[in-house]
Amino acid sequence: MRQTRGGGLSFMRTNRLWVTAFLLAGLLAATVHARPARAGEVSIAVAANFTDVTRELIPLFESATGHKVRVSFGSTGMLYAQIGNGAPYDVFLAADTKRPEKAEAAGLAVSGTRFNYAYGKLMLWSGRPDAWTDARSWLKRGAFAHLAIANPKTAPYGLAAEQVMDRLGVLSLLQGKLVRGDSLSQTFQFVVSGNAAAGFVAASQVKAWKGSGTLWEVPQDLYAPIEQQAVLLGRGESNPAAAAFLGFLKGEAARDVIRSYGYGVE
Repeated sequence: MRQTRGGGLSFMRTNRLWVTAFLLAGLLAATVHARPARAGEVSIAVAANFTDVTRELIPLFESATGHKVRVSFGSTGMLYAQIGNGAPYDVFLAADTKRPEKAEAAGLAVSGTRFNYAYGKLMLWSGRPDAWTDARSWLKRGAFAHLAIANPKTAPYGLAAEQVMDRLGVLSLLQGKLVRGDSLSQTFQFVVSGNAAAGFVAASQVKAWKGSGTLWEVPQDLYAPIEQQAVLLGRGESNPAAAAFLGFLKGEAARDVIRSYGYGVE
């Protein structure tokens, strides 16, 4: 009898173990199927004027999607040169339409993915309070040592600054006083450090700056519109995180942040 009972208990315990194992396997399978798609990573190249906005957008995007972002900032021309030389970027946020168009024509970007994500605004800014009462007159007098602009050959905001000075008739007068930053970030630093009395910079940079100073919002009829385009690069064509970032950039949450830094949006 003891042997029979022992055998019966052993059989029942074995059955319970099998049932438990079966239930655990089912639960594990359901958990695996319920998990979201594996998070990815996107590498983006961003024009320097959009630095502060991007730093605010990245955590919003990462929180919403689970994807991670690697970012490089620089002048639009410099970033385009890097892309042409094989830099491993998935997405390009330029400060113009020219380079994204060239990237598409050269087969570096995916056709049909370009769109305007922001419209830039140019500011003349000095870190000194009361640097001028009338900016046009101040520029025409030229009573300062240095004026900072971004390199017009690589930075669209630098080109816009040249257009402003040309239309005001002061470009030739100020040529010897101009200091040119490799990017708009460096241009802004020339003014912050006091190495330039003032500089033509982006509205977004001034809005992000916590200090004081003197500001002139340059009328937009003095320079060609600064249309800033984003494009999916060939390397990012099969990367879901890259597609997700561009989709996020078109969404209202991103557009609200972009507007808050003084940019126009469509």
